[in-house]
This record gives sequence, structure tokens and C-alpha cells, in this order.
Amino acid sequence: MYTRLASISETLRQFLHDGMVADVGPGGLASFFSGGAMQTTVFTPQEMTRQQLQGLSVWLYRVVRDESRNNDPPRLRPRAGGQVEVLPPPLPLRLHYLMTPLSDDSPDTEQRILGRVLQLLHSTPELTGAALRGDLAGSDASLTARLEALSLDEISRVWEAMEGSFQLSVSYEVSLALIDSIAQVQREAPVESARVDQGLWVGDRP
Repeated sequence: MYTRLASISETLRQFLHDGMVADVGPGGLASFFSGGAMQTTVFTPQEMTRQQLQGLSVWLYRVVRDESRNNDPPRLRPRAGGQVEVLPPPLPLRLHYLMTPLSDDSPDTEQRILGRVLQLLHSTPELTGAALRGDLAGSDASLTARLEALSLDEISRVWEAMEGSFQLSVSYEVSLALIDSIAQVQREAPVESARVDQGLWVGDRP
């Protein structure tokens, strides 16, 4: 479905927010996030700043095609009467998210938020089952988050594109996002009989 990107973003946002709220105890982040003082949003860092929001920005900044899945075959779906539907393969995508902590409190708080993000996605890099949101809920989908080793120059270009000052942040690649095709589905009738043709070999055999 075309809503897959939004569903993946919401899945990632909610997972990280729940992890912040679960960080209880003395000095835990739950005191910030469960009380509403800080939020986990899909806004850009600039949008959060303009709206005077603090917390964690989970911003989808890049979408690329997964070239390794270009040759995926069509999917087959059985239908009544022995027919089979041939479904066009979906568009395979990899999503890149910039994780940016924002706090008016101190750099220490921002580093703790980012450290919690790294801890959560290192401990649970695969999101499945009850963690899925939107049109992924109840499905057998599996999302894998991988920390990207971006150079200072690469991540600086991202901030320059936002026309904002550089802030502490990390990038994660999330895969696999599948966007379904709306091309016409082909219906194939079952094979009722097969004929084997016979021929006579003329000349010397190779």
C-alpha cells in the first residue's frame, strides 16, 4: 500500500517513545517523556524548534530503491475455481531516518536521549508483531533498523539541505518497505492437460 512509509515511520516513532517512557528510575528518561515535557515526533528538527517542542526527532530524510530486489518474481495468489492471480512485484525501498535529540535542558540530556535510541535499536534491531503500526499491524512484516556510518561531510550536507545548524544526530536505515503496485492483476486458468510432442532424431548424435 502507498501508506507503507507512514506506517513504518509511526512504528519506529512509537517503539522509540515507548522505550523512553520505559526508562524509569532515578535519572531515567521516563520523567521527561511520560509527563509530556518531551515528545517523540516525525517532525524535522527545525519543525520541532519552531513549535517549541523538545524530545526526539525521527525524521525520514531519504528514500532509495533496494536494487538487490529488482529481479523479484511476481507473486501468485490462488483464487476460487483453480485460478491463480499473478500480482506484480512491489516496489522495494530502504528508508533513512535522522535521529536528533532536542533539549533546552542541557547537552547531557540530549546525549542521554541519543544513547537510549542506540541502546533500543541495538537490542531490538528487528520490529515485528505487536510493535507494528498502521497498515502493518497484524501482518507478518518485519522491519530491520541498521545504524549507518555516515561521514561528517555526509551528515553535514543533510543539515545544510535543511538550512539548519548542525546538531548531534545519527542515521538509521530501515528495510524493507514494500509499496504495492496498482498495475492490473493477471488471472491465469489452471492447466487442464499437457501434450508431449515426439520427434525423430536424424543424423549422428552429438
